[in-house]
Amino acid sequence: MIFKGFKFGMLLQFAIGPVCIFIFQIASSKGFYTAETGVLGATLIDGLFIFAAIIGISSIIERQNIKLTLKIFGAVVLFIFGLSTILNQFNVNFLPSLSIQNTINTNNVFFHSLIITASNPLTIVFWSGVFLSKITEENMKKTDIYLFAFGALLSTMFFLTLISLTGNFANTFLSVSIIQTLNIIVGFLLIYFSIKMFLKKV
Repeated sequence: MIFKGFKFGMLLQFAIGPVCIFIFQIASSKGFYTAETGVLGATLIDGLFIFAAIIGISSIIERQNIKLTLKIFGAVVLFIFGLSTILNQFNVNFLPSLSIQNTINTNNVFFHSLIITASNPLTIVFWSGVFLSKITEENMKKTDIYLFAFGALLSTMFFLTLISLTGNFANTFLSVSIIQTLNIIVGFLLIYFSIKMFLKKV
């Protein structure tokens, strides 16, 4: 079951999202080990989301008012991070405390990773659907569900660690100007994800 969960989780990882982009940027600007603290933060939130899905919190989140509020919150968080990242490349400190380039220690990277991952709490609803379908199709018992969930969580850590290694490689071989360009692209991508999330509510 752990391996099944891992395989399923790896399929999901290829849908590149804001967390993946954030980890890549941290690795390319601050190095592999700093980025790994961000990986731990993302894995922790994913684990909490999966656990919440298993115990049925998704039924509360599915309520229309709560769902709308969470989507708006997530969109705003990603937009602020994206805008701050872009402006910082031109030495404009829009929100210094949220600027990725000002994330100079592992504690801040961990904290920022928590925020970005938590910006989409509707992930709980997705995982609830996954577990419900698995229970129905494969007649999974409660122990099997937890093992499957653990495997899926391992895939998050594994994939994001690969992204960290890739970002660290980029940091070694790419010039400062190229890294700066990548940072601007990352900022626009985060804004894109925020707009996409906001429009989905409509």
